Amino acid sequence: MSEDSLPPCPECSGVHTYEMGALLVCPECGHEWSPPATAEGGGEDRVVRDSVGNVLADGDTVTVVRTLKVKGSPSGIKAGTKVRNIRLVDGVDGHDIDCRVDGFGAMQLKSGVVKKA
Repeated sequence: MSEDSLPPCPECSGVHTYEMGALLVCPECGHEWSPPATAEGGGEDRVVRDSVGNVLADGDTVTVVRTLKVKGSPSGIKAGTKVRNIRLVDGVDGHDIDCRVDGFGAMQLKSGVVKKA
């Protein structure tokens, strides 16, 4: 990055930021942060793996590997249930799969409780 294209400090909005290795630094408040991902590289370097280590992608079909309790449901999601057309998201509390489970509707699952079908 050239000095003219460096972003201002996210903490104090100081404009005198500089690069130090892989980080950006604000000399005014001392805040250090990683530069934002550029659109050229895609910015998608997060890899989500299932319970056995297979890499998951949007649109995959997965199988639930253990019975899951669901609030408001007496039975829960049984082990072996297939979930089609998953979407990877940055969810809350490690829930990184957005999907629709037959009989339950839309929900989020953790990648550690599914395996790629």
